[in-house]
Amino acid sequence: MHALPYWRLSGYYFFYFAFIGAFSPYFGLYLQSLNFSAWDIGLLMSQMQLMRLFGPNLWGWLADRFGRRMAIIRLAGVIALAGFTAFFWLDRLPTMLVAMAVLAFFWSAALPLVETLTFDHLREECGRYSRIRLWGSIGFIVAVMGTGALLDMAPPVGVLWVCWGILLGILVLAGVLPEVHEAPQVRDGQPIAEILRQPKVRALMAACFAMSAAHGAFYVFYSIHLAGHGYSKTEVGGLWSLGVVAEIVVFMLMARLSRRFSLRDILLASFAAAVLRFLLMGWGVESMTVMVVVQLMHGLTFGAYHASAIAAVNEWFPGRAQGRGQALYSSLSFGAGGLLGALISGWTWDDWGAGWTFALSSVFALIGLFLVWRWVRETAAVDAAG
Repeated sequence: MHALPYWRLSGYYFFYFAFIGAFSPYFGLYLQSLNFSAWDIGLLMSQMQLMRLFGPNLWGWLADRFGRRMAIIRLAGVIALAGFTAFFWLDRLPTMLVAMAVLAFFWSAALPLVETLTFDHLREECGRYSRIRLWGSIGFIVAVMGTGALLDMAPPVGVLWVCWGILLGILVLAGVLPEVHEAPQVRDGQPIAEILRQPKVRALMAACFAMSAAHGAFYVFYSIHLAGHGYSKTEVGGLWSLGVVAEIVVFMLMARLSRRFSLRDILLASFAAAVLRFLLMGWGVESMTVMVVVQLMHGLTFGAYHASAIAAVNEWFPGRAQGRGQALYSSLSFGAGGLLGALISGWTWDDWGAGWTFALSSVFALIGLFLVWRWVRETAAVDAAG
């Protein structure tokens, strides 16, 4: 009987998302301490989205072509750690840009392959995936809270040590993850070009691009925004953690919600919430109460939105097309959309100010709302918790 390596898989998710929890909220503050401009910070941080635009597709193709999935996951861990180590000596934009690109290119390689590894281990027990993935959310919360508390007492360079230690943890866990040797069954499916000719599919992909663009300023500048208005690093970490807790709660409720509401209804609510959320984020920062509400809305603008989008892709890209559908969703949204949002916010932050930069995020969300309302006509309930 196949034994599920639960703790090794869970441990990998814990460290992988702990890196995001330490890096995304606080690395921009470290760059700010080096006197980089908002444009420079946006450019550097956007490398994570840029590499997600094509990196996972390339690494996935290599894994399929040569059948060396675990070798790629371990190589990614080694080079991502080496790329990050360079930050201890670098403080100039050109060299930091190279190091960030190396880190992002190899770091982005691992998760999609680990996701397929996890589902291959689960086999017919895919319902247990959420119990493994939950440790990633726990890792994020531990890292964002712990790093915030540390940076209230230590200088900004402390974030380098935290991230380096977490990347070492990722490498160690990659070394003990076991491969699955049985080849998974592949079903026949509809040609992907035929799927992409459907208006609802194109509209959803465009809407997902817009939603990720809307989140660009949030992921790059939210911590800087809060710190600039007197919030402590601990408070910054607490607000980030609150958003993840809201996301976890929504993920747990999605099966029930999807039986009551259609996929289209959930998407419309998510995009409408995003329009309001980013306006409040930009103009209501003086109020802790407003910021708490803003972060609770992350449950809708990421949790419900992401679960519904994944469910739609699973349904609309059947069989053999499913993997390419998920790769397309990831590349267009988190890759291209996130890249555009990060770069535009870096350009507008100093000249327009935070309020108008986040207002532009609301405009992106409004565009997504219109696309879903006009063309996504799916009405059947979808099990988005799947």
